[in-house]
Amino acid sequence: MKIAVVGAGAIGGYLGAKLSMAGEDVTFIARNRNLAAIQANGFKLILEDGTQVHAPNARAVQKPAEAGPQDAVLLTVKAHQVADLLPDLRGLFGPQTMVVTLINGVPWWYFHKLGGQWDGQVLQSVDPGGLIASQIESDRIIGSVVYPAAELVEPGVVRVIEGNRFTLGELDGSRSERIEALSQAMIRAGFKSPVSKDIRGEIWVKLWGNLSFNPISALTHATLEDICSFAPTRQLAAGMMTEAQSIGEKLGVEFKVSLEKRIAGAQAVGAHKTSMLQDVEHGRAIELAALVGAVIELGRITGVPTPTIDAVHALASLLARTLEGQHGKLAISPLA
Repeated sequence: MKIAVVGAGAIGGYLGAKLSMAGEDVTFIARNRNLAAIQANGFKLILEDGTQVHAPNARAVQKPAEAGPQDAVLLTVKAHQVADLLPDLRGLFGPQTMVVTLINGVPWWYFHKLGGQWDGQVLQSVDPGGLIASQIESDRIIGSVVYPAAELVEPGVVRVIEGNRFTLGELDGSRSERIEALSQAMIRAGFKSPVSKDIRGEIWVKLWGNLSFNPISALTHATLEDICSFAPTRQLAAGMMTEAQSIGEKLGVEFKVSLEKRIAGAQAVGAHKTSMLQDVEHGRAIELAALVGAVIELGRITGVPTPTIDAVHALASLLARTLEGQHGKLAISPLA
């Protein structure tokens, strides 16, 4: 299978390297030092047990048109970066090209092929003016939920922290030949890659925690364990999650685990810094729109009040604006 990985960071590198080692024809769309490193050395992985493996045949180009039409395009950038890739991204599209959205939060395509009263509605928080939807046809899209954790330790080198599960799903819940082929390619590469009949429900399970723990951690510089074990922040997260659950249920989502079990699962991860906290510490833009803003918009659409989510979103938005305006980063350092 001819596969382009758009975004050669932690998750993109993990996926692309293993798919390449499994014999797939993989091209990374990369920039700067990452581009140079992959072109010179292929891609390297440091696995959970410390073993190092190498994908020497992985290629990298800067512009999508250099790679040409693909069987599958794996979008592994952050949600707010997708619009910036247009219209160049279309250089990867042939008549049958799949676009797999391996992106955290509420996807721009949430209401595409959903059916019912909101079918086809544009989510302005993640796709202002419907720009992304106008450039990436809904028939191309395969939804996905990313469960692993990994980090880009240097250009062209990713350390896998834990996990190998990437759930896939057609937007209409069907089990198509193309998604079966993609799932099998992922499985051959060593991933768990089940096909879900309800990809939106799968997205909500992860989103349920992300929409609360991420902004709270960014504001407090606390780990998951700390947030969940400190009663006031545990209660705050539960309040946000309760509001979100009401929204999800209005949209027809069935929450198959209890709120307390979801919080306990996050606490069990331990002293882990969320991606949003890591972005604040490194001076990177945070995924606030997809993880929190879109949930607020879904609340307005479904008529569900979100006062707790609104308050946390306001604080995190001001933090993001301050850091961007000052071109700064924020991290706690021990006193000398």
